[in-house]
Amino acid sequence: MEKKLIISFENYLEVVEKLSIEINKSYNPTVLVGIMRGAAPIIDILSRIFKLPTAYIVIQSYSGLRQEDKQGELVFARDISSIAKAENFKRVLLVDDLSDTGLTLNKSIDWLKNYKPIKDHISEIKTACLWKKKSSKFIPDFCPIKLDDDPWIVQPTEHYEEIRINEIINKHKKG
Repeated sequence: MEKKLIISFENYLEVVEKLSIEINKSYNPTVLVGIMRGAAPIIDILSRIFKLPTAYIVIQSYSGLRQEDKQGELVFARDISSIAKAENFKRVLLVDDLSDTGLTLNKSIDWLKNYKPIKDHISEIKTACLWKKKSSKFIPDFCPIKLDDDPWIVQPTEHYEEIRINEIINKHKKG
């Protein structure tokens, strides 16, 4: 059985705060770009701390194997989702929840550099994540937790992937 690293919500928030301190020491981003879905809660918190505009890129991994734990070909959404202006993309902080293999972060940097509406405004892209697994070939610029192995990281909201709306409705029914 694969080793699991179970993260509580309190621990998750603590790691995001450590990440913000690390970023603040040496980088002054002008926009935060999150890789959906994993970066969504991180970007929400960082945008409140740093008072910065946000953007999201959506990527789907298709392995053809119908196995969620296998990474396949990365398919990017056609456009970025953002309320930031093109000129906000001067110093980009690209955020994901973790660096597993490193492929998603590497490909996302390339995608941003070639995305026509903003590519001429980008002068720098730095990367951030909460965890870097041992076997990841990608080294993020900012990462408070560098693991000595490759556990399955069970994040605080991950249990919702196994829950259906009817279960939630039943849980909240008043007797």
